[in-house]
Amino acid sequence: MRRPHLPSWLPLDPYVLALLGTVGLAALLPAHGTAATVAGAAATAAVALLFFLYGARLSTREALDGLRHWRLHLTVLVCTFVLFPVLGLAARALVPTVLTPPLYSGLLFLCLVPSTIQSSIAFTSIARGNVPAAICAGSFSSLAGILLTPLLAAGLLGGSIGGLSSGAVLKIALQLLLPFLLGQALRPRIGGFLVRHKAVLGYVDRGSILLVVYTAFSAGMAAGIWHRVSAVRLGGLLAVEAVLLATMLLVTWYGAKRLGFDRADRIAVQFAGAKKSLAAGLPMASVLFGAQASLAVLPLMLFHQMQLMVCAVLARRRARDAGAEAGAEPEAGAEAELPAGHVAEVSPGPQHPAPRAR
Repeated sequence: MRRPHLPSWLPLDPYVLALLGTVGLAALLPAHGTAATVAGAAATAAVALLFFLYGARLSTREALDGLRHWRLHLTVLVCTFVLFPVLGLAARALVPTVLTPPLYSGLLFLCLVPSTIQSSIAFTSIARGNVPAAICAGSFSSLAGILLTPLLAAGLLGGSIGGLSSGAVLKIALQLLLPFLLGQALRPRIGGFLVRHKAVLGYVDRGSILLVVYTAFSAGMAAGIWHRVSAVRLGGLLAVEAVLLATMLLVTWYGAKRLGFDRADRIAVQFAGAKKSLAAGLPMASVLFGAQASLAVLPLMLFHQMQLMVCAVLARRRARDAGAEAGAEPEAGAEAELPAGHVAEVSPGPQHPAPRAR
């Protein structure tokens, strides 16, 4: 298995630059009238395509094999879908002094989305952790998020997304769950094609997400939603997210230790359990929030870049600690670049099952 790595310095993720450029384009040239209708229809199709590709890429056999290591995966799921939401609910006390209600809704939504896959694998690899476990844990989280994220959002953000009506359930099923299940069903037929054209399909992933972002922020501009956000509020949001990330990194590391996991498994738990998926969250927000999606995804976009920068430093520290314990330097090649577009966080190719969690 080729080991993915990140650069030694702290770059601004190129895809985040593309996302920011798309936001700028939507601010300068928002879609109106017929153009907005066409862009909205295209974004709906793009979301369905994204989840179809997610389903077609996820190996059902590997997911079933990973069930044997249920303690580690359950720990990551609890961190992602229980501890994160609890912290998000606690942040309600910061409204309206630090966060506005729309920004708080976005922060809480951030706490409900699944974990990453590819960047979690990369950081676990650099830190000399259990990479197969990170693959399985991220895949389980993404799979669970297709059901849990909309349900949690409906329960905790009912006022922001209009409640969980029968129409909303049908919309979620048609745009998210049905394409995913169709991808899973067709995986035996198209899996080889997806592997052979993985690089090209990566651009399809990223282009689809950019279209979703453009449509969401165009709708936000048309609704005048950005007049409600000030620089002070954005600074407060960044501070809250820094505390959230630090808390989850500490809880996942020391909590996994208390649960008896060895060092390699603790690394996998930390990097899979303390991070959130921009690629999964953006299309989900477009389905759940509609015209309010622009502010709903802003906390997630900021948190994504923050987690990349912090975890890059943390992963190298873990690698140095491992090298010191073993009396050796971190292995060569640990500074190689992550494959372009790693923000897409799609599942990699077939891997070996994770070792038994202790």
